Amino acid sequence: MTNSWSWLPHPTQPGQVGGHEGVGKIVKLGSGTESSGLKVGDRVGIKWLSSACTNCQPCQAGAEGLCINQKVSGYYTPGTFQQYVLGPAHYVTPIPEGLESDAAAPMLCAGLTVYAALKRSNARPGQWVVISGAGGGLGHIAVQLASKGMGLRVIGVDHGSKEELVKESGAEHFVDLTKFPTDDNGKAISDHVKSLAGGLGAHAVIVCTSSNAAYAQSVQFLRFNGTMVCVGLPENNPQPIASALPITLIGKHCYITGSAVGNRREAIEVLDFAARGIVKTHFRTEKMDKLTGVFEEMREGKLQGRVVLDLS
Repeated sequence: MTNSWSWLPHPTQPGQVGGHEGVGKIVKLGSGTESSGLKVGDRVGIKWLSSACTNCQPCQAGAEGLCINQKVSGYYTPGTFQQYVLGPAHYVTPIPEGLESDAAAPMLCAGLTVYAALKRSNARPGQWVVISGAGGGLGHIAVQLASKGMGLRVIGVDHGSKEELVKESGAEHFVDLTKFPTDDNGKAISDHVKSLAGGLGAHAVIVCTSSNAAYAQSVQFLRFNGTMVCVGLPENNPQPIASALPITLIGKHCYITGSAVGNRREAIEVLDFAARGIVKTHFRTEKMDKLTGVFEEMREGKLQGRVVLDLS
């Protein structure tokens, strides 16, 4: 909507309708959907990927986010910022009974994305995980999934204004990044994080923010054999991860990997967490005409949690 990633090879088509994480009721089924098990009136959701082919090698390996024939909602296909939208029957996600639509919507991308990232980190119950950007739309869900759903010990890193949200979400410790110098290559904040995680550092770091500086710091949070999972996509001026030096990676036996989004099975799993009350998205509801203001809040880093648009 704001062309924040203008460096992408295929800019959004002029006039394209944006939006994903949409939840609504089926009003009509097309031909060929008989075997889907869907019926008119069912609530379903459209994820970040509106469609994946399910036949290519990435799809068959469970990596639908890397589908060679993927269609991104609001990018390649008209998105969910409208009252009616088309979705392929094989790829929409059923919404559990008892889970309100506005609470379900953020789980279809934000929840699914961080759930997949946490799984990719290979962190085990009782181990330390740092969530960078812990008070944001993705981060606060990651904190809940990690602490309440996966048995991990969480250190949340973010601006001090988000401390209450992060701790309420289940973080054992909160680190206010504004209280540390920015001219020491991240030494002070990394030393503090390591001290909180038993002196050695975290077993995993999930970077949910789009800050280049956060990426540079996060490698230093890791202990030996630790894994950093890249989730947030820096805007406008992406840079190499400054602290990802060969000597660091070799000396600590640590890993850096990326995680785009989860698959259909993981979408069902994360919605189940929400339906059982393990994860509760912090959100507010706005009408469509407030969208520009919401984007401005996001740009300024002031937005806590998520905003759900009501198109009724």
